Amino acid sequence: MFAKVAEERSFVRAAQTLGVSVPTVSRAVSRLEQRLGARLFNRTSRQLALTDFGLRLVDSAARIYAEAEMAEDAARELATRPKGLIRLAAPMDFGTRWLAPILPDFFELFPEISIDLHMSDAVVDIVGDGFDAALRIAVLPDSSLVARRLTPVDRFILAAPAYLDRYGVPEHPRELAAHHCLGYAYRARQDVWRLRNGEGKEEVIVPSGSLRATNSQALVPMALRGLGVIELPEFLAHDHLVDGQLTPILPDWTLPTGALYFVTPSARSRPAKVEVLSDFMMARLSNPVWRRRS
Repeated sequence: MFAKVAEERSFVRAAQTLGVSVPTVSRAVSRLEQRLGARLFNRTSRQLALTDFGLRLVDSAARIYAEAEMAEDAARELATRPKGLIRLAAPMDFGTRWLAPILPDFFELFPEISIDLHMSDAVVDIVGDGFDAALRIAVLPDSSLVARRLTPVDRFILAAPAYLDRYGVPEHPRELAAHHCLGYAYRARQDVWRLRNGEGKEEVIVPSGSLRATNSQALVPMALRGLGVIELPEFLAHDHLVDGQLTPILPDWTLPTGALYFVTPSARSRPAKVEVLSDFMMARLSNPVWRRRS
């Protein structure tokens, strides 16, 4: 404020330029004079002039003001222009199979954006771990996060034809207790399969096969070899359904339908870089090929 008053030679014009009241500028300059222990201006009713002390400081103050303006302009441009680093979290299997192949298209559209991609099946703390956004596949619980729903995600109970030939085709979920059901260790609450039929009856199955893993893809070779029953989301199941390597069982029973979400800490003051990534994800993942096939 001292620099702007010195430049304008007027408290009134400085206040107008800064968009504040004249008393605000006057009090700020007075506080500065008190802190420095000397007067910066000689004031009369008609004239305002720098003191010798003020003359010695005014060039430094002007440089500080110019640097502050530059910093503010840069920050404003960064907030409104798609530019900068995005820290993005995504599930491992989905990230490698479906996210990574579309990222080149995103970078061609927005060459000034870079992405630090963290892939893990463990649920990350978006706020606590400092992520700008995350892709989540779940029946999303109530949350303070802002979630944009991209597409539904169904889940299937599957087995290889060789397994079904050897152990028989289950007709009811309770029969799964006698089967080799493979488990997934990173389920949101606990590793259970909740199946419901059209009449609203629910059966809860606890997988008890010979393999339990923190990654669904790690269970697939066991199922393909005919060594177990597996539960998979459709984005992992679709290739095996199309080529007939795995067969859905218990068609009259369904697992809870989740969805793919683009999740951010807040919708307010969200940077342009995150907005364009959200729009890109919606455009490319709202009607994915794996959902059309399955």
